[in-house]
Amino acid sequence: MNLTKTIVFPEIEKVIRAFDFETIAAERKIILQPLIDFIQNKATTHQEVRLNLICTHNSRRSHLSQVWAQAAATHYNIKNVFCYSGGTEATALFPMAAKALEQSGFKIKTIATGNNPIYAIKYADNEHPVIGFSKTYNDDFNPQSEFVAILTCSHADGGCPFIAGAEMRIPITFEDPKAFDNSPLQAEKYQERSLQIATEMCYVFSQIKS
Repeated sequence: MNLTKTIVFPEIEKVIRAFDFETIAAERKIILQPLIDFIQNKATTHQEVRLNLICTHNSRRSHLSQVWAQAAATHYNIKNVFCYSGGTEATALFPMAAKALEQSGFKIKTIATGNNPIYAIKYADNEHPVIGFSKTYNDDFNPQSEFVAILTCSHADGGCPFIAGAEMRIPITFEDPKAFDNSPLQAEKYQERSLQIATEMCYVFSQIKS
C-alpha cells in the first residue's frame, strides 16, 4: 500500500490549518456523522470511496463541496477517494464559485468555453485536477453505482427522494450564496460559503482512521 502523502498547494494548506472544528455546531456534526461512517467503512475495508455531491443546478454548492472534499481527502491522506458532482439539471459552474476557490489557493484553468465551460481545478502539483462543469447527477461522467449521494441543497434533497445506484443518500445542505448575486456582498458571501463547506469537509476527513 502506498502511504506517501501528497501535499496540497501551500496556500490551500494554510487555509486548512486555520480551520477550527470547534466552530462547527454540534447539530452539524450529527448531520456529518453518516458521511464519516460511510467513508470510514470504505477505508477500513480497503474499498474505493465515491462521493457524488448533488444540488439543483450543479453550479455552486455541489462544485464547492466536490472540490473541497477532494482536497480534504488528499490533505488528510485518505486514499482512493473520488469526488463527483451533479444536479437535477445542468446549467454552468458559476464564475464566482470558481473565484472563491481561487482565493483559497486552487489553480483553475478554463479548458473549454461556451454556455457550460469546463474547468481544470488543481489542488496539488501531482494530483489529477478536478474537472469542473455542470452536469446531471446521473451523467455518464459520474459513477453509476457504489457511491454515496450527498444532497447539498434542500431543493435537491426534496426533489430526489431516490438516487439510482447510490449505496446511501445523505442530506448535508448549505445556504445558497446565489441569494447575494449582483449585490455588494456577493464576493464575501461566496467566500464565506466556500470556507464553511471546506471546514466541514475537512472535519469529515480528519475523523477517518486510515
